[in-house]
This record gives sequence, structure tokens and C-alpha cells, in this order.
Amino acid sequence: MPLPATHSADETLVKRLLIAQLPELAALPLSRLEPAGSDNVLYRLGDELSVRLPRGEWAAGQPEKESRWLPRLAPHLPLAIPEPVALGTPGEGYPWHWSVSRWLPGSPPDIGGLACPARIATELARFVAALHRIPADPSLAAGPHNGFIGAPLARRDAETRAAIAGTADVFDRAALTAVWDAALAAPPWPHPPVWVHGDLHPGNLLLADGQISAVLDFGGLGVGDPACDALIAWTLLPPSAREIFRAESGLDEDSWTRGRGYALSTGLNAYTAYAATNPRVAASAKYQITATLADLKRA
Repeated sequence: MPLPATHSADETLVKRLLIAQLPELAALPLSRLEPAGSDNVLYRLGDELSVRLPRGEWAAGQPEKESRWLPRLAPHLPLAIPEPVALGTPGEGYPWHWSVSRWLPGSPPDIGGLACPARIATELARFVAALHRIPADPSLAAGPHNGFIGAPLARRDAETRAAIAGTADVFDRAALTAVWDAALAAPPWPHPPVWVHGDLHPGNLLLADGQISAVLDFGGLGVGDPACDALIAWTLLPPSAREIFRAESGLDEDSWTRGRGYALSTGLNAYTAYAATNPRVAASAKYQITATLADLKRA
């Protein structure tokens, strides 16, 4: 029987999957990691591996996509990304593919607590620029496989305006609308689509010794408008470092404006979804939204 769409795979299930499909790894210690992301359940497997299992159908294609594409992208990128080791298949009552990857050391950066934000902004900008330079594959054009990340912003218009209306008691509705209207009015990306990560926020980064050590979670990987990868400018960086990121990334003014709109839209989506249930995510989303408002005022 298929698992519920929001099922969180437990340790017993994961051990059964390992025994059945990867018996050489099944004896390694297994421990669940929290907080995990909204798309996947995550376990550490021994000292050198991790196991990721989609929570539901919306994320079911991510393990196969990452297993295929990450080894091809990694040699061209200046920061570490997940290294797939094995791709598990449905079994033991679990209906989707799942993955085993190399363990990447580090911890997520603290918003507002970066020791050297200028250096981190430069590292992230160079990563984004390198990703955008890799020849893109049109088979991964923005679509259902990545939630249409990298598609024109107009696709997000109805849900964003609904979120603006729904958070009017928390945020300045007129200011939110101004950010969004400016983003929609910016000319679209005039060049061929490029590779995009699409979900660059602090939870998908690892920091070690004050430097970015890895970029995680390529579930949103696709080909589209590079503006969406400016997201990190408003999810992590303070204003001064944001300008460094903008300059080093090579994003033009129109892309920056669209990126700010994308940051606003995704922040509102996260805030409305988690404000009542997850204070950690709600606080992060509020920082993101507030940063886009402040940035527009300076523009």
C-alpha cells in the first residue's frame, strides 16, 4: 500500500531497504537527522554516508535526477555538492526511489551571524556563475520536475498576490506589492536558459571554518532563468555582502529585480505554510521577506 503523501520514513523501514538492496551497508550505524527539509527525510549512515528519502510524490523524482546530473555538474563547480553513491528503488512498502550519498561535513550558516559575509558572498557568487556557465540540457527545462523553478515569474502571480493579501496583518501590503510588481515588470531573461539550483537558502548550505564547504539539495535543479539563484542574497546575506554577490555573480539589473521578486514569492509561500507550525522556518521566511522590502527601498 502506498505511503501517505507526507509520510516520514522511519528507521525500521530504512534498515529494511538497506538490507534488501544494499546489504554491504546495512550494518552501518543509522541515525535520523533533524531538522530535515520539507521534501526529504535524512539519515546519517556510518561516518561517511547519508540516506535521503522523499517524503511524498512531489519529491519522488529528485533522487533519480540528482543521481544522473550531479556527477556531471560537480567537476565544473568550485564548491562541493552531494556525491551520489547508490540509487535505491521502491521496495519494502516504500513507493519511491531513494538515495545514498557521501556525507558532507559542516553545518548550516546562521542568518545574521556570518563571521565574514563578504567572503561567503564571493564564494556563493562564483558558485552560481560557474553553474550558469555549464552547457544546459533542455530536457530539464523548468516544469513539474522542479516546481517550475526558473520559469517566468508570471506563473507565480496568483499565489503571490494571495499570500500578500493573507499576510497584510504582518507585512506592509503596499510595499510587498511594489516589490512584486517591479519584478513582473522587469524584462524576461533574453538568453538561452541556464542551469539553476533554484533553492539557495541557508538550510541548503554547509559552513566549515568560516567558509562555505558545500551546496546541498538539488531537488529544484533545472534549466531556466538564472534570476532564481539570486535567492541567497536575501535569505542569508546582509546588505553590504549582497552587493558583492550581485557584482561577482554577473547577474544584470533586470535579473536582480526578478530575483528579488522570486525571493519575495518563495518567502511568502514559506511563511504562510509554516507560520503556525514551524517557528524556525517562519523566522527564516520573515527575514527573507523583510530583506526584499529593505532592498527595494535602497534601489
